[in-house]
Formats: sequence, structure tokens, C-alpha cells
Amino acid sequence: MNKVLLGVVVGAVLGVFDGLTALLHGPEFREQIVSIVLGSTVKGVVAGVAAGLFARWCRSLVGGIAFGLAVGALLAWPVAMGVSEEYQRNLYFAVMIPGAIAGGIVGFATQHYGRAPAKTPS
Repeated sequence: MNKVLLGVVVGAVLGVFDGLTALLHGPEFREQIVSIVLGSTVKGVVAGVAAGLFARWCRSLVGGIAFGLAVGALLAWPVAMGVSEEYQRNLYFAVMIPGAIAGGIVGFATQHYGRAPAKTPS
């Protein structure tokens, strides 16, 4: 599977699990779980595309993991800020950590398991 498609698939799957971690932080999130999971899935797909494109450009396992962590954290940051303000609770790290970990795993998967595009002879 090519790197970008692998990133999309892995990002979507991990996005679902990332969204489901909201259930661990209180019953007030149960009624919003569908929108949280959908949002996290979209966030995972975006991180997967970014990690896949990065994996095509730079072939470094450590670089891919670091890039995935950074993208995952960057995409989770606005969500974490909104959740913390809405519920007046410190959920910043409860949102940021799963998002960053999912991004790091996507970065690893695209670097390690993704196939580079075929080179066409000139």
C-alpha cells in the first residue's frame, strides 16, 4: 500500500480510538460521542495524509515519528483549548496526549510499512 493511503487508513482507525478515549473523562461526553469520534477520525485522516506525504519526501523513521507527533499535537490543540474552556476542567493533556500518540503511530506506520511510489523509467 502506498504511504499516503496507508496514512489515511491508519489515521482513520486510530482517530476512532482517539475519539473513544473521551468516554474515559466523564459521563458528560456520552451524548456527544458520535461527533467527537467523527471529528477525531477526520483529524486522524488529515494527520495520515500529512504523514504519508512527509514519508514520501523524507525517508527517516525517527523523522516520521517526530513529524506525526507534531502534526497530531497541532491538530489536537484547538480541540483541547475548546474543551477546556467549555467544561471549565483541565482536559488539555487528556486531549493532546492521545492525539499526539495517534499521530506518532501514523508517522511510524507510513515510514515503516508504506511503499514508496514506483519510479517510472525516463
